[in-house]
Amino acid sequence: MTSNHDPQLLKGVLSLLLLHLLAEQESYGYEVVQRLQRAGFADVLEGTVYPALARLEREGRLASRLVASSSGPARKYYRLTDAGHEALAAGIAGWARHVAGVEAVLSCPLPAAPQKGS
Repeated sequence: MTSNHDPQLLKGVLSLLLLHLLAEQESYGYEVVQRLQRAGFADVLEGTVYPALARLEREGRLASRLVASSSGPARKYYRLTDAGHEALAAGIAGWARHVAGVEAVLSCPLPAAPQKGS
């Protein structure tokens, strides 16, 4: 899949994507970045994901634990808290409403484009 996602749109849904990925399985930051990239968000960088993970942890939506690594420093694994599961459910419902609203507008037929020179 190619990337080229609108950075502003991505910023608006990044927390929701992170919560969903971490609800699927506990992961460390770089692993989350790789999972996003495999999902088609090739332009998502660690510099975007790590601050978002830290914010979600500060907000009480994620908990973390350090796990020793044989290939370098300990890795910080993130998982959802109860508040994170609640935020995910609310975010999914909100996203569905947003998509339905966008689809309602975009599905309306447009008038024919004016001819050049007319």
